[in-house]
Amino acid sequence: MPNKNLIEEVNKIRLTLGQNIYDEVTASIYKKAGEVAKEVVTHKGEDSGKQKLDYWLDKLVTNKFSGFLIMFLLLAAVLWITVIGANYPSDLLSNLLVDRLHPFLKNAALQIGAPSWLVGSLIDGGYLAMAWVVSVMLPPMAIFFPMFTLLEDFGYLPRVAFNMDALFKRVGAHGKQALTMTMGFGCNAAGVVATKIIDSPRERLIAIITNNFSLCNGRWPTQILLSTLFIAPLVPSYVAGAITAAAVVFVAILGIAFSLIVSWGLSNSALKGQASAFSLELPPYRPPKILQTLYTSLIDRTLIVLWRAVIFAFPAGILIWIVSNVTIEGESLAAIFIHWINPTALFFGMNGVIILAFIIAIPANEIVIPTILMLTILVASPQYLGASAGTLLEVNSVNTTLNILKLGGWTALTGINVMLFSLFHNPCSTTIYTIYKETKSFKWTSVATLLPLIIGLLVTFIVTQFWLLFSV
Repeated sequence: MPNKNLIEEVNKIRLTLGQNIYDEVTASIYKKAGEVAKEVVTHKGEDSGKQKLDYWLDKLVTNKFSGFLIMFLLLAAVLWITVIGANYPSDLLSNLLVDRLHPFLKNAALQIGAPSWLVGSLIDGGYLAMAWVVSVMLPPMAIFFPMFTLLEDFGYLPRVAFNMDALFKRVGAHGKQALTMTMGFGCNAAGVVATKIIDSPRERLIAIITNNFSLCNGRWPTQILLSTLFIAPLVPSYVAGAITAAAVVFVAILGIAFSLIVSWGLSNSALKGQASAFSLELPPYRPPKILQTLYTSLIDRTLIVLWRAVIFAFPAGILIWIVSNVTIEGESLAAIFIHWINPTALFFGMNGVIILAFIIAIPANEIVIPTILMLTILVASPQYLGASAGTLLEVNSVNTTLNILKLGGWTALTGINVMLFSLFHNPCSTTIYTIYKETKSFKWTSVATLLPLIIGLLVTFIVTQFWLLFSV
């Protein structure tokens, strides 16, 4: 049994030395190692030049001021290229999969005598949801992920973690949370699993609870699409692309900010404690391997994420068709729920269709927008279907999506609030299950699930009230 007095004395001495003592000891060790290496190691030719280049790049990208500026500008540039480049291929896919193939499949099914309920559920429900997922999600992912992977292969992402380390330490979290947060930008479930690198149970739990504030793969396309539809029209056309990208960057930064805020709150209340120290070695810069990058980003990320979205989208589309067509006293199940929840949803700048869509899309964030579109058409604006399903989408996908949402009563406020709620709402079912597996605790799984949802409702409520106050 440790001597209690000895432990108290050690804690007193540690406090007098300051919280940076661990960093100072580590820095002194590396400084001494550098001095020894300088005396005994000689660099010649290309190695010497590369070392100097790496040194100056690190001075620039890890600087307190230029490091964050470069981080935000790079993210904005990646998103701007994604926004500008995704529209045309998205239109082509929508024209092929929705305008042409959807009515063909429906007519073919009816001609062979398939029951109308089977045609409706499989073609108007499952297939249409799947087609929307592919046309809306594939183009931005096929552009965003390769560029993100290029930055990762170049060795830049560890520098982002280095820049964020000091911030996480200040809020009482572990510096490695910056690494798990970065992983969460790809997949929140993967980010939760990555918290194994944090030895402290307290700090690991903080990292798990706050990982959902990182925009995952499934939420990037939603942010990009809604920013294009509702933020871009608010500004002159010549700056619309830049403002669209800036809006998505702002949402991503807002997620980081709330990750820090919630980490601070937890580390000073339910999970109180002092942040642990750790050493982060930055890998050398290396030229990306283009073919390997394309394979990694398009096969390991884009197609796998898309496949996951399609797998969930098809049954979700069938479910949407069922709840929109099964009636009680002449009113569909979806309409009953939407009308019931709609007055409450309006307080948060949204509507009943949006709330139901987020519930149905719990298995996968990727299907939120297709679910909203289908519910809006089938429940809120069935007249948009026209005389035949072939007239469902006859213009390009971006304009069609905007038209459908406007028929559902969407405004700029609705678009902004859905962007915010997409950031803050509860994790997907895969992430929730992963959290339970990692924590073995129903209590902390509930906290990690409900806390971002509560914050999302609070943020959208505040935004709505301010919007209404200043728009009167």
